[in-house]
Amino acid sequence: MTGKPIRIMLVDDHLLVREGIREILEREDDLQVVGQAGDSATAVTVSGRTQPDVVLLDVQLPGGEVTATVRAVHHSAPGAQIIILSMYDGRQLVQSLLGAGVKGYLLKTVSRLELVAAVRSACGAGDRIVLSVSPDCFEPDSSEAAPLSARERTVLLLVARALSNGQIASRLSLTEATVKRHLRNIFAKLGAVSRIDAVNKAAAAALIPPPHTAAQAEASSALVRRRRTYRARTETS
Repeated sequence: MTGKPIRIMLVDDHLLVREGIREILEREDDLQVVGQAGDSATAVTVSGRTQPDVVLLDVQLPGGEVTATVRAVHHSAPGAQIIILSMYDGRQLVQSLLGAGVKGYLLKTVSRLELVAAVRSACGAGDRIVLSVSPDCFEPDSSEAAPLSARERTVLLLVARALSNGQIASRLSLTEATVKRHLRNIFAKLGAVSRIDAVNKAAAAALIPPPHTAAQAEASSALVRRRRTYRARTETS
């Protein structure tokens, strides 16, 4: 090996995933993992301390929205090239992150050779961007072609009220598996990476009321139901 190794930081909230990627990378003589983080705030702190050449960043992290995390890491480590590793590749999400300045976007289904090549490419000369996403990512925006169905909007309204999958399933007389399937479809249509992100994007697109409005509507409906029950009991007593 000639020259200095490429210094890499791994950011993923699953320790097992980070350790697996570290083992893959450190088989290569020119790659060195210098830091790890499991949440957004730690990613910013560790990147500032280690000043890595490349940051491999998962899109679903506790403590921060991924685009904001990308910008914060760029601020703390200006020389770092960020490559996104994700299970999701919604068109809006990919475009948003490319606009934030990431150097690559890879699905976690990539091979070891593809991952290693992407890391080396990120440190190469020029403005080349490495993409390994599904063909659907380049199709017209699915949120425009296929807006949320009535059932998906109902599910998302209940998500906005902080109900769990089990509570939503009980409320709508569905199985939890069906609720999860609806959420996967919602994430894909909105290019969302989390429940909060989906709610915020749907509200911004006027597909559902803003979360606080939805909560107020729920409270008002409950109050009306209680009043009707009270009146019925009074009239029959």
